[in-house]
Amino acid sequence: QVQLVESGGGLVQAGGSLRLSCAASGSIFSFYNANWYRQAPGKQREWVATITPGDSTNYADSVKGRFTISRDSAKRSVYLQMNSLKPEDTAVYYCYANHYWGQGTQVTVSS
Repeated sequence: QVQLVESGGGLVQAGGSLRLSCAASGSIFSFYNANWYRQAPGKQREWVATITPGDSTNYADSVKGRFTISRDSAKRSVYLQMNSLKPEDTAVYYCYANHYWGQGTQVTVSS
């Protein structure tokens, strides 16, 4: 059983930055794509970004140019650097890989 644990969420003003982390209990990110999703209140969960084991990345249009996904295999972790945050980025952010979900971390961006 793989566990994914997110951290780094919080309250930030619009234009600010946060860095989310997702720590895995095993080496899952070395073999499977790592993904960030988010779910805002009253909305469906949406995909945010992906990084492959080969370090290829892809982003949703809504975050492209502002968010950066990265990983550290040695630390079994994946990160999401979020810059120029907007109120519409407010959501619970989830880490996902190979059918495993983290518990989520809340990001709130005030205007």
